[in-house]
Amino acid sequence: MTITSDSVVTLHYTVSTEDGTTLDSSEGKSPLVVLLGRRFLIEGLEDALIGKSKEDSFNVSVNPEKAYGERADELVQTVPRSMFDGMDVEVGMSFRATTPQGEQSVIIIETTDEEVVVDGNHPLAGIPLTFDVTVVDVREATKEELEHGHVHQEASSCCDPKTGECSEDKH
Repeated sequence: MTITSDSVVTLHYTVSTEDGTTLDSSEGKSPLVVLLGRRFLIEGLEDALIGKSKEDSFNVSVNPEKAYGERADELVQTVPRSMFDGMDVEVGMSFRATTPQGEQSVIIIETTDEEVVVDGNHPLAGIPLTFDVTVVDVREATKEELEHGHVHQEASSCCDPKTGECSEDKH
């Protein structure tokens, strides 16, 4: 079977930076299982998977615009430390912040006695990525998976078989 959008794809991967630094890998772990076309993977990797088949192995370089985007300087902000009263803030901490554009993940990148610098960019923004991928399996998604927008574990469902109600705790 050839991979298309809405295929369930099982794959092993290693993702690294241009200089060869490994960022993440499924090596020695269970393979990743995703429903393609539902934004579980970055756009550049999804695009590279289209047309591949079971047991295909490939390497693909993905530029930032098809990965986590370019870095946006305006997403780095200095705020008064008083906004964190009662909290021990440290560089590297991440949390959700309310912004005019809605909820956003931010990471603390610098602190002083008076200020905290937060960065709303994804940690991999602006970085070209290289993926080494092996397609372990490909199958058609079930009707239920397509309706719910995610892969269901084999022999299980997130829905009650009697009522058809979907339960978030079974996802």
